[in-house]
Amino acid sequence: MTATTMLHAPFLDRPAHRMLIGDQSVAAASGRTFDTFDPASGRRLASVPEGDAQDVDRAVAAARAAFEGPWARFKPDERQAAMLRLADLLERHWDELAALDTLDMGAPIRHTRASRRHLVGMVRWCAGQATALYGQTATPSLQDGLFAATLREPVGVVGAIIPWNGPLWATVFKAAPVLATGCTLVLKPAEDAPLTPLRFAELVLEAGIPPGVVNVVTGFGHGAGAALAAHPGVDKVSFTGSVGTGQAIVRASAGNLKRLSLELGGKSPHILFDDCDVEQAAQAAAIGVFANAGQICSAGTRVFVHRRIHDRVVEAMVRVAEGLRVGPGHDEASDIGPLVSARQAERVMGYVDGARAEGAVCRSGGHRLTGPAHAAGHFVAPTVFAGVQDGMTVAREEIFGPVASVLPFDDLDEVVRRANDSPYGLGAGVWTRDVGIAHTMARRLQAGSVWVNCYNAMDPSMPFGGVKLSGYGRESGLQQLDDYLTVKGVWIRHA
Repeated sequence: MTATTMLHAPFLDRPAHRMLIGDQSVAAASGRTFDTFDPASGRRLASVPEGDAQDVDRAVAAARAAFEGPWARFKPDERQAAMLRLADLLERHWDELAALDTLDMGAPIRHTRASRRHLVGMVRWCAGQATALYGQTATPSLQDGLFAATLREPVGVVGAIIPWNGPLWATVFKAAPVLATGCTLVLKPAEDAPLTPLRFAELVLEAGIPPGVVNVVTGFGHGAGAALAAHPGVDKVSFTGSVGTGQAIVRASAGNLKRLSLELGGKSPHILFDDCDVEQAAQAAAIGVFANAGQICSAGTRVFVHRRIHDRVVEAMVRVAEGLRVGPGHDEASDIGPLVSARQAERVMGYVDGARAEGAVCRSGGHRLTGPAHAAGHFVAPTVFAGVQDGMTVAREEIFGPVASVLPFDDLDEVVRRANDSPYGLGAGVWTRDVGIAHTMARRLQAGSVWVNCYNAMDPSMPFGGVKLSGYGRESGLQQLDDYLTVKGVWIRHA
């Protein structure tokens, strides 16, 4: 079956696709559009508006009007009720949303469908927090006759810029805390995968959330993205993407000292001690790199393995890599889909060729797939490199593709030093039966998340984010909500 017959999203049948500003579906002020494509087949899916600074101006104005108008009058329980309606709508339309994600960025349909519980759960969890946001009373110690308290108030208009590797994930993770805290949102999706965010925004309106609370401006980073990052009417920017773009956003935020939360790149270490269950740990290490075709910021691409089990782990990872079915996302049997674009596939193959040139030994994969099911798409075979040295480019830079580097180590102190010797600090994994090693590694590894005997576990109640060049601020968890609130001190003399 083809993607067209097997995956149908009514959203794609529309004669034109528009941005959402307020309650209006609008074209770009310039009239320009760009196309988005299925990365598995090269088939054009839709044309969407190429928004720019004029469109960002309109969206920010709509968001400000909603923030200071109807949305400000929603009580916490009313925000909660609206969010629960939105969660119900997401469930009702989940097959369409999953299909849009699969068609637009390539992830296997089994995986996009399976994210329903987590993402709908994220909206419901944040809805629960909407009625639990309150300040504190204080007892002034220096003066009598004063009452003091703090208020936690929404920061205002939020600009969110999201990547293409999980459009619906990123949209929900940006929108849910905005709605819970009473902020408003202007969302700029990635140009490679803009469709699901547009459909999500329509469901926000259908849930009874006022126009202007969630706005979506499609376009490119140098146009709409840059304008949103620098806009004086935006109070906070939440960005997920590359380090370079994150640094540019920091500079652009200086004009009005915007709040920032940045979830940037990673080169996460996945560490296997010699007392682990080799088969289980090797399976987890392989999937920790190859899931979503390696297009995950927290992918555990540096696999550190104790020398005593190194060869067994490499062999097991090769078996996993060669047993994964790489194919179009619409195929229910596919374990891994294509890379998002020809540009990304060429970038990944550049790292593969560079690793060979530097002396790494390719034990599996290392090539593009060009068979009948792959010829029109951007498919790279799951790749395992052994003989990797810490200083090699493949072990230092984020690849964002299905490429694993396996590196031997001899003792705990050594592997901690080597794992932390990276400009990134997003995630880290540890496999051991020794509870002392588990606690020691959890404390000593420089990462925003440490997974022990698991990898990439996620829950709405737990924070996710990084340190060092992996950014700052958190997504999900109670800590996330603080990024969308400002604290005001209130003093009242009563004597």
